[in-house]
Amino acid sequence: MARARFETPSPQVRLSDDTIARVAASTVTGGFELDVDGTPQSHVDLDDPTHLHFEYVARMGAVIDRLRMPGQPLTAVHLGAGALTIPRYIEATRPGSRQQVVELEPALWDLVRENLPLPRGAAIRVRIGDARAGLARMPAGLVGNVDLLVSDVYSGAQTPAHLTTLEFYREAAALLAADGVLLVNVADGSGLAFARRQVATVQAVFPHVILLAEVQTLKGRRFGNLVVAASPTPLPTEWLPRLMAAGPHPAKVADGAELVEFARGARIATDADSTDSPKPAPSIFGR
Repeated sequence: MARARFETPSPQVRLSDDTIARVAASTVTGGFELDVDGTPQSHVDLDDPTHLHFEYVARMGAVIDRLRMPGQPLTAVHLGAGALTIPRYIEATRPGSRQQVVELEPALWDLVRENLPLPRGAAIRVRIGDARAGLARMPAGLVGNVDLLVSDVYSGAQTPAHLTTLEFYREAAALLAADGVLLVNVADGSGLAFARRQVATVQAVFPHVILLAEVQTLKGRRFGNLVVAASPTPLPTEWLPRLMAAGPHPAKVADGAELVEFARGARIATDADSTDSPKPAPSIFGR
């Protein structure tokens, strides 16, 4: 079992944009949190990698659990992975999976690798570079053969604009197998203008799209994370509403006509007019 390699003080590094990344033990959950500039990026439980503390990550995990047969190894690509919570989860629940991670900041990866080591023998390769450029540099053998592609990229508290566009999602779709699944973490607040554009943009690329979110977030009443799931083939939605409603973090599944209405009138984001995701108020994270 991997163990954290620090006690106190919490190790930290300065990133290329002059923000501070820090790993700290959590007195509440018993795991560890990675935060960047005061914004929580990841929660990791080295004793139990199946413990997905953040609500949106647990929703991603619920979708991942239903891919292929239970326990079957996956080929996965992660764009932005923080402290590698989801790659660790896949390694624990689907041993033998092949995983590629693209991380922009070498100092951040060094911080995570040195203080929150990966399980011995895990087939997880970390590539340093921009997430979108990393898509183009994936091995040729992965093109059209990826079971799962997770896009969860943040610069501080915002997703960079070039990772939110029609062109980006087309490049992502080219990696996926015929029944592969794309998962996107979308953060938004009042009115959900950014989330609506993201759903419209993903719908322009994929024929099958669903949205998972806590009810108040989905209504645009509070800032939060919404998970977009998309695939070239139908997603197994019949089991999701009941599972999401059961908790421990109850959520709603929007699909079909409801999702069409959600994105109605939203302009598709392109490389020419995209924007970063909205920045949350400092009070959200207690800053």
